[in-house]
This record gives sequence, C-alpha cells and structure tokens, in this order.
Amino acid sequence: MIYHVHASAASVGDGSRERPFQTIQAAANIARPGDEVIVHPGVYREAVHPLHGGRADARITYRASEMGQAVITGAERINTWQQVEKNVWKAVVPNGLFTDRNPYTTLVSGDWFIATFVAHTGDVYLNGKSLYEVNDLEQVRHPVPSATSWDPDFSIYTWYTEQDGKQDATILYANFQGRNPNEEMVEISVRKTCFYPEAEGVGYITLSGFTIRQAATQWAPPTAYQEGMVGPHWSKGWIIEDCDISESKCSGISLGKYRQPQNDNKWLHWKYKDGTQTERDCICQAQREGWSKDTIGSHIVRRCHIHDCGQTGIVGHLGGVFSLIEDNHIHHINNKQNLAGAEIGGIKMHAAIDVLFRRNHIHHCTRGLWLDWQAQGTRVTQNLFHDNTLPFDHLMHKDAMVAYGEDIFIEVSHGPTLVDHNLLLSIRSLKLATQGVAVVHNLIAGALTAVGTGVNNGSVHYLSPRYTPYHVPHGTEIAGFMTILHGDMRFYNNIFVQQPVHPFLQAAAQAMKGGDWDDGNVTVGTCPYDGYMTEEEWQAQFEGYCGMGSAPSDRYYIPLPVWAEGNLYFNGARPWNKETNAFVDPDHIIDLKLEEKDGRWTLKSNLVDVVPQHAVRLIDTAVLGMAFEPEEKFENPDGTPITFDEDYFGVHSNSPVAGPFFRLSGTMETDHRSHK
Repeated sequence: MIYHVHASAASVGDGSRERPFQTIQAAANIARPGDEVIVHPGVYREAVHPLHGGRADARITYRASEMGQAVITGAERINTWQQVEKNVWKAVVPNGLFTDRNPYTTLVSGDWFIATFVAHTGDVYLNGKSLYEVNDLEQVRHPVPSATSWDPDFSIYTWYTEQDGKQDATILYANFQGRNPNEEMVEISVRKTCFYPEAEGVGYITLSGFTIRQAATQWAPPTAYQEGMVGPHWSKGWIIEDCDISESKCSGISLGKYRQPQNDNKWLHWKYKDGTQTERDCICQAQREGWSKDTIGSHIVRRCHIHDCGQTGIVGHLGGVFSLIEDNHIHHINNKQNLAGAEIGGIKMHAAIDVLFRRNHIHHCTRGLWLDWQAQGTRVTQNLFHDNTLPFDHLMHKDAMVAYGEDIFIEVSHGPTLVDHNLLLSIRSLKLATQGVAVVHNLIAGALTAVGTGVNNGSVHYLSPRYTPYHVPHGTEIAGFMTILHGDMRFYNNIFVQQPVHPFLQAAAQAMKGGDWDDGNVTVGTCPYDGYMTEEEWQAQFEGYCGMGSAPSDRYYIPLPVWAEGNLYFNGARPWNKETNAFVDPDHIIDLKLEEKDGRWTLKSNLVDVVPQHAVRLIDTAVLGMAFEPEEKFENPDGTPITFDEDYFGVHSNSPVAGPFFRLSGTMETDHRSHK
C-alpha cells in the first residue's frame, strides 16, 4: 500500500493521492510491512512516532517526494513577541504548547555532562539558527561575545527563560540585535524528537530524503536512554538516507541505548558507583535482556548531511552494532560550546562492534569520530577529516583546554580496530588511549596523542584502571573484561607530514606532559611509541616461564608490542625508534592545502613529486594478525580476510605505494563527500 501525506491537505483524508493525510503520524499509525509513505513538500510540525515496524523482506518506507522539501521540525513559530527595549523582546508561551515535556523547565543533564551553566533542552531560533541561552536577563540586555564559541559574532544573539506560575506560561526574552522577530522566522523547540518510535523493537524502517531539525533532545551518555532527533530506538535494520539533519539541542541521530530504569544515569543520581562501573553494569544487563545480532543494530546511515547539533551528529551505545555509516557529511558539531562533557563529537559511538565508517567527510567538530569502548571489528576507511582541532585563533586560550579535539579518538578498547586509507588533516589526528589498532595507508598530518595514558579513572591516591569488555568475534556476547596494557599497535604504509603548530598548542603540550588523560603531543609520527617492544622483545619476556612455579613477574602487565613498516615521514615527522625501514625525508617540504569551492573539496600537495613510487608490502589479515585481548583477527565482519588493495578513491592495486592514494596527482578531488 502507498500512502500520501501533504501538509496543506484537508484535516480529513484517507492517505490516497487524491485525499492525502495532513500529518505523517496519520500514516505512521497504519503503515504495515511493505507499505510506503510518500510525503510531499511542506513543513510538518510534529513528532512522528512510527507504531509498526517492517520486516527484513518487507520494509516500511517513509520517503520525501522531493529531496529535502519535506521538513519535519520539532519547533513552532512564535510571532507574538513584544518589544521590551531596543533589541530585547519578550514572548509569553502557554505551557499547553508542550505536549511531552517543557523544554524550558527541563535541564540538559546526565552522566558525563559538565554543567558549566544552566542549560535547558529548548532553544530559540532566528531564521533556522539557534540563539545562545544565558542565565539572566541582564545578559540578554547586554550580551558579550562568547570566548569559546566557534562563531563569536552570532553569540551576542541571546535568550533567557523563566516561568510564570500564575499564567502557567513560559516567558522568553531574546536579543535579536535590531531585527523584528515578528517579521523574521523565529521559532522555539517544543518537541523532544522528530522521527523516533516510542516503543522498542520497531525495526526495518527506511527514512529517505527529509529535512529534519530543531528538537529539544536530552543529553545522551552511554549509561542512559539515548534519545536523538531521529533514531530507531533499540531495534534492527533501519536505513536513514539522504536526510538533512540539524539543530538538535543534543544529538541528531541516535543509534543508541534503550532505557534501563534502575540503571539510567545512575552515576549522576546515586553517585556511589563510578560511571565506568555503571557502564559495565549497563552492558551486562543488556546482554541478559536480549542484546544480540539477531535483534539489535545492522542499521545504515548514508548520504546524510548532519550539522549544527549541540552534542553529537550521530550517537550510540550498544544499539549501533553491525551498522554501516557511509558517505555522510558531518560538520560544525558542538561549535556553540554551550554544552560540555565527555560525550561530544561529530560521531560518538560506544560498542561499535563490526561497524563500518566509510567515505564520510567530518570537519569543524570539537572532535571528529570518537570510538569509546568495544571498538571491536570496527573499520574506519576512506574518510576525510579536517579542522577538528581548534581551527581559529580566537579559540586558543586556557578556557579551551578541555576541547582541543582531534580527528579520531579511540578510547579503552581492545580492538581489533582498523583505520585505513583516510585523510587525517587536523593538527591532532589520532588520540590513542587504547590498544589493538591497525593504522594502514593513511595520510596523517597531525600528531598521535594520549599514547600510554588516558586509561585510568582519575583517582588521586589509589589505582583506578578502567576494565572494559571484549566480545566473542563478530558477536555481542561478552568474552571477558580487562584493563588497557597499551601497545598492540600496527602502523603500515602511512604518510606522516608534520604541519606548523600554533604556539598555544605547543605550550599546552608542554603543560600537559605527565598528565593522566592526554599528553598533548604535537609531534607528528609514530615516535610516541619510542621504547615500546618489538614482537620478538615481548615474546622474550616469556621464555623459560613455567607458570605458577616461577618467581613473581610483571610480564602479564607490561605494554604489548608495536609493529611499524613502510611508513614515510616528512617535514620533521619522526618514526618509532625501532622501525628499521622508515623512510625519513629531511630535504623536501611537503605542502598540504585543502580548498573548498562550490561544495567541491580539493587537496593540493606536492606529495606527488617526492613520495617514492616503489611498491610497499601488500598488507592483509595475515600480516596484521590478531588483536591480543579478544584474540580476533583484523578481518571482515563475516570472518573473511581483508586485503588492503583498494585506496581512498576505490582504485585497486596489488602493488600499492605508501599512503591513501595508489595513483598520485597534484590535486585530489573529494566533492562526493560534500553538501551545500
């Protein structure tokens, strides 16, 4: 059955082309497996909660009839503003407008959220762009540019809220900087989601071609019910494609965790167990309650434009396993800097088991891709990352120290995690507080940071290692828990190029040396692994060992070995001191310049003139071996071997050269990763 929806239709319709439904929810109430809902151009101010899921062989499809022209928004327009003084206006909104929860009495909160100031889940928007919430009316009258926002000029557009108990109303004050809000498009977010089932297990839905924006979403840590503006809510087999997703208060798309009532933000509310322990409890509870490949995950998010969200573009824990995230353009996430905490990034995924991140373009986020815990079988390939380390001079100050950012952060995971054929162009490329990672055929223009650190819980006087789970290969069943030993890292056929580093970051690196979370390193290359053992040196620690009868030893707790081969180092980038065949070029200066014009991104470089064109060793599963703790090979999700014979552009070669491009040219176009 095909149902039609048109925003300008009469209120009574039957879903036919001649008499379409007026709301998407009307179709969502009756759509069954195999049905398609065609949504015609218009603005749909509703929260759509699909009641029924499809099947693997009979999906339910929601499709915009014209790409991007069907807009689902969590906001309502307000045109009853009263001028209070020159730039300051006031609106009185009856609380009956808020059907599920009042975003202007609901605070952003949750585990790992840093409440630097009071933040509500609601927002005020001027022509689609969210204003900056402040804590009192005086800051509306006399706003000061934010020192931490990536857009300080717009940060003087401020708003403040309070409640009128007598009128049962929300009072909003806003500074529109000389504009008349009744003549502009001014909206406020009133709904917590836009397209999100209320029940669990509503699977096999396709959402295609919509513009979705402006929901009052809540903070989404891994130890809580993770709501997003869009998401499958603990089900299987969704496809989210060709959508423009923006201006979620917290997260745009959630592939995340279901609600566990007795263990939801438990660290925040009970406090007596550390968040790491409650997260372990969450994972074990999920396994007991049916978390498996048969019922959860295997989603696809592709060709979406995700931008200007407060916490994450895509978030997930447990619910995103076995998924494919490809060809998305994700940018300008958490740039307002009005939300702070340990769950922020263009993509923030816990338990990305067998998830493939492919051909995404991620930039101008306070962190690009954050793989936290259980990045087992995860592969990150053919992606473009840039400007995910403080990209503007005005951000270089002490208040920004908690958010330097990097392209990829892999945290306390046991692997195997693959990072191959990517362009990592930010000043900090890889934060590696982890083990069990293979880094193959990348162009790396930033530093490796947090090597050998960042894995403890921050106790002052006691040991506080974080024990994290590893799983049976290609499954969700927990095989064991272990702390991070460090090492177990592989670096093959990469190109490392040292870029100029801002003096502030150089000074910060010196100040952070010896810190427990991040060393702040800004030197490009594998040199942070200086002193780590080779495989032969590590194996020698166990020679002659006879088990319990032997004298006490540290052999089971020393860092694991490192492998490095075929890497090229330019502009002062430095190799690991035990890499015997590193190619270090002290003579040539490599220029890297990424330019954007009309949605087309071009990397201009003289690499083509200086990179040796002789073939390097062809890397495959046999070369990489297995990650130590899970004893799982670096292989495909179906258990078949991987051969790294396909470059960034999809060019195949059995005789590759170092780096992500098997055929070098002076310019490399990446326009297929961009949106305007």
